[in-house]
Amino acid sequence: MKRHFLIPLACALLCVVIVVPWIAHVSAAEYGFDSVISAIEHRYHAHATRIPFLFLASIVSRQVTHGGVAGIRVAEFEHFDRQADGDELNQMVEEKLGAGWNRMIRSTSRHGGEQTLIFAHREGPRMGLFILDFEGHEMDVVEVSVDPGHLNETIGKYDHRDGNESE
Repeated sequence: MKRHFLIPLACALLCVVIVVPWIAHVSAAEYGFDSVISAIEHRYHAHATRIPFLFLASIVSRQVTHGGVAGIRVAEFEHFDRQADGDELNQMVEEKLGAGWNRMIRSTSRHGGEQTLIFAHREGPRMGLFILDFEGHEMDVVEVSVDPGHLNETIGKYDHRDGNESE
């Protein structure tokens, strides 16, 4: 009798181990980088090229920048044959990124042939940046996690103002 009880229990545990992470993955995929890329692919009938082994470059960049830059994700659309409407693209990105992302920059050329969107959100002590750049027939999408303090320190190294100048 005990054996018959263990089989359903083992099946239930197996389902929990497999199904729960899958559901979490599916619900997480509704928002964020992958969701934006998927929406662009479907809306504009374009295919994104993802840079293979970028996670290795992300690990190296984290080490080289002493934690300043991490979590780099890149997708590139080449031969983007359709005109992208700036309002539609902006709305799509805002919707697919999800809550917590705030647009910092939106730049659209007069005829819409060039567009840049930059979004940011808080990741604990870090800051996530999402950058979309569309020019002509190419679109590049980048997501990266940065340490704002480290970024400010690095930018400060290139400040060439005299100490006598007023700000």
